[in-house]
Amino acid sequence: MAEHTPPTEAAPAATTTPDKGRPVLVVDDVHLKYKTFGGKRRTGSSRLPGWARGFSQGVGAVDVVHAVKGVSFVAHHGESIGLIGHNGSGKSTLLRAVAGAMPVTSGAIYTDGVASLLGVSGALIKNLSGERNIILGCLALGLKPDEVAAHYEEVVEFADIGDFVRLPMEAYSSGMGARLRFAISTAASPDILMIDEALATGDASFKARSQRRIDEIRARAGTVLLVSHSMGTIKETCDRVLWLDSGVLRADGKPDEVIEAYMETQRAKVEASKK
Repeated sequence: MAEHTPPTEAAPAATTTPDKGRPVLVVDDVHLKYKTFGGKRRTGSSRLPGWARGFSQGVGAVDVVHAVKGVSFVAHHGESIGLIGHNGSGKSTLLRAVAGAMPVTSGAIYTDGVASLLGVSGALIKNLSGERNIILGCLALGLKPDEVAAHYEEVVEFADIGDFVRLPMEAYSSGMGARLRFAISTAASPDILMIDEALATGDASFKARSQRRIDEIRARAGTVLLVSHSMGTIKETCDRVLWLDSGVLRADGKPDEVIEAYMETQRAKVEASKK
């Protein structure tokens, strides 16, 4: 397995699923912190010229956000795992770390195979055509040139962009861009496919095609991690759910049970806010 960061110490045993295949992802007592810049601070330096003092007064102060706090779990071949929680609970940050796009602060992440992160905000090169983006995207996923050629028409058809494939991405609607990202990201049949709200974009037909594509990946012994605020999508897509709350893993279990516990907490917060 590929390791992002050496573990500092043994973590508590993560939840396992005996009837699934071998582990493909191990998240071991992971903490994730990042810095944000905001607010104002004064340097107090009277030796600076007036224009420089004014600029320095607007420099943002640095804050450290502890986004993920000691999360541990194991994902197996064939599992489809949903990640739920309120905005800012650490779901997307955790996916970025699993994909290798963000270093862990402590703990370790082990992956067996390729982990591909698909997000609605994922960047494509806007001044290049859809065709060029497909080629570059597939090569970045590890496909060989002949494999890219073999998958090209399939990607275009799945994304349903027609002749727009020859136009620059900046001419695409947000829905077209999201469909193309999904089609490219799933062209390589990654061992671990991570989807960040992608199924919330597109019409009913595209959502149905996306669901079938995820089912195909699972059938090939792949693993899917899905972040979504749609509990219906989570129930339809996932056979296991992780609930993150302010960076802490609150629950890991069957979708109906975890979602009900999460929704009950949300209802309690609503009721409390009315008092």
